[in-house]
Amino acid sequence: MLPTEQFTDLLARPGPILALAPMQDVTDLPFWKLMTRYGGADLYYTEYFRVHPDSCLERPILRSVDENPTGRPVIAQMIGNDVPSLVRSAKELQQHPVAAIDLNLGCPAPVVYKKCAGGGLLREPWRIDRILGELRQAVTIRFTVKTRIGFEDEQVFDTLLPIFAKHGIDLLTVHGRTVLQMYRDGVRYDLIAHAARQMNCPVLANGNIASPADASRVLNESKVRGLMIGRGAIRNPWLFEQIRTHLRGEPLVLPTGRDVLAYLHDLYDTVTEPGPEISQVNKLKKYLNFIGVGIEPTGQFLHRMRRTTARAELFALCTEFLDHNEPTALEPFALAAATPH
Repeated sequence: MLPTEQFTDLLARPGPILALAPMQDVTDLPFWKLMTRYGGADLYYTEYFRVHPDSCLERPILRSVDENPTGRPVIAQMIGNDVPSLVRSAKELQQHPVAAIDLNLGCPAPVVYKKCAGGGLLREPWRIDRILGELRQAVTIRFTVKTRIGFEDEQVFDTLLPIFAKHGIDLLTVHGRTVLQMYRDGVRYDLIAHAARQMNCPVLANGNIASPADASRVLNESKVRGLMIGRGAIRNPWLFEQIRTHLRGEPLVLPTGRDVLAYLHDLYDTVTEPGPEISQVNKLKKYLNFIGVGIEPTGQFLHRMRRTTARAELFALCTEFLDHNEPTALEPFALAAATPH
């Protein structure tokens, strides 16, 4: 089945769609492979392709499309504001096995939004209107958008929704925070619900979904077609399958501490590349910054983890906290209030 047909079939199926969020320098080909071993998502988004007049499609990201190991449809995401370059890149991406092309209107990184790309475009709805118009003509497969609810505040959201509808996008993902809010508390699921009511296309909810209970609550409150999960899936690779189990009304079987420890070994082997051990350790630390908030409530694990410099030292610490057979929910403790998930 072609990727476009897979996506059409997914949209037609009953039940919520569960998507793995695009996370730069995280959701690459090796990480996708790892996620599939733990149940996996229904839909995968690439890291964003940086698009500008001198850009070409980044080969490592393109590999995740061409060598897609998930068996599920893949959506290629672009970020940028130069219309001819976006059109060119969209046409090039359609020569690869992608199910859809996505435009990023939500990245909150200052290095991105200060260039009026990603979430920075939310300050200029007129420019979004022009970009979507040109891309809708250039994209012959499905065309999707991932957005936040505004740049500084949500006042622009009611201006954005008619623009999205005008250009007939095929799916809208809404991260219920503003750009300047970054990943702080206060996700506006009510505005995601508003988008689901207003739009003629399916809407996915994104932001702070860290447990099956969160998933069920957001689905019930917002009436969306599905969920996009990012940091929660790094922390808990069982999450997608747990959500499916919960929604079927079946009892959850939580991983034990030793299961989580095995996942960390798996993660290290998956995401690190040959080279200096300190580089490998630092690579895993990037993931452990998200995972650690679900391991213990005091912050001690995170504090000590960030000071490790060797693999043996790092895994001795992980073993100290996880060498047990107690069920481990991997939901973030209160200390994680300011940590993105």
